[in-house]
Amino acid sequence: MSTGRTVLAVVPARGGSKGVPAKNLAPVGGVPLVARAVRACLGARHVTDVVVSTDDPAIAGTARAAGAEAVHRPAALSGDTATSESAVLHAMDAFEALRARPVDAVLLVQCTSPFLTAADVDGVAAQVLEHGADTALTVAPSHGFLWRREADGHGVNHDKAHRPRRQEREPEYLETGAAYGMDARGFRTHRHRFFGRTALVVTDPARTLEIDDPHDLARARALAPLLDEPVTPTAADVDAVVLDFDGTQTDDRVLVDCDGRELVAVHRGDGLGVAALRRAGLRLLILSTERNPVVAARARKLAVPVLHGVDRKDLALKQWCDDHAIDPQRVLYAGNDVNDLPCFGLVGWPVAVADAHAPVRAAARAVTTTPGGAGAVREIAAWLLGPTLRHTPAT
Repeated sequence: MSTGRTVLAVVPARGGSKGVPAKNLAPVGGVPLVARAVRACLGARHVTDVVVSTDDPAIAGTARAAGAEAVHRPAALSGDTATSESAVLHAMDAFEALRARPVDAVLLVQCTSPFLTAADVDGVAAQVLEHGADTALTVAPSHGFLWRREADGHGVNHDKAHRPRRQEREPEYLETGAAYGMDARGFRTHRHRFFGRTALVVTDPARTLEIDDPHDLARARALAPLLDEPVTPTAADVDAVVLDFDGTQTDDRVLVDCDGRELVAVHRGDGLGVAALRRAGLRLLILSTERNPVVAARARKLAVPVLHGVDRKDLALKQWCDDHAIDPQRVLYAGNDVNDLPCFGLVGWPVAVADAHAPVRAAARAVTTTPGGAGAVREIAAWLLGPTLRHTPAT
């Protein structure tokens, strides 16, 4: 929605993090936290511009790939004691100097809240732009009884001698830490995020989670399949498909005869899917840790190049992308086990097969409904090309 006013969403994302190293690049639901925040901002109809304030080149690159601008944050504003407000003010100055137009409303959006939605971002912006608030923030309703640890246990928001039922109590509201909106002129004057009339934007408490330590990150990854909208890629999103072998193109079992020869079972539907992907012009690669004649034979049968006997699959994948001038963000990588996780962190579309190990499913951006070796690759081909496996180029 165009209002003629500039609404700048600023996502502060320092490179240093003591609680969770490289936290702002940590994937949740297969997407780095900073990219999740950028996407929420880009989806908000009131937001006109999105900037990520960072001191880290990798974060800056991820932010640009997600569709934001990156503003380099100086060292003086990048330490543990630097405030989010200082980063927002610096980003506003940099944006106005570059664009030669003033900011009317500024939003502070935290990428440590992985389940922030575009509607949440829109809500704080609308309160400032349309409803006369000076500042706004996202909150979640709470009926919890709070206590303070003292000799006698002190009730903070209730009389401990009186226990009203939930329906008899007015809700209180917990600050989620996800999104804040401020009138830009007032923010420059007061230099903090709460001044004048503050509006509360009520959000879904099920989505309230701030990532401060590894346990929070693990919870976020476990919740992502439940809270994220299901998403699968199309041919417009992907230039290359890279497939693990054992457990992805097979059911992860190996038959060994008395002479030590190995046999695996593969799915004919997967072969059909691979052939259709090849005809559609997508680059294909089989990438396997184990050097095995079975892998090479299957690759020859599918007419797909193979790299096997690879200790560091992520390094091999990065080199392959560099050699073929392929943007890793436009690569779909399908895997099933923990040795695939480094590749998941490299590509734009990490995909787990249905029976993948739990950490792999949690790190994936999409999960097949079909187990490995039972047609999972055929299912992926149908995502990209349609159920009939016919790809119609854009006109």
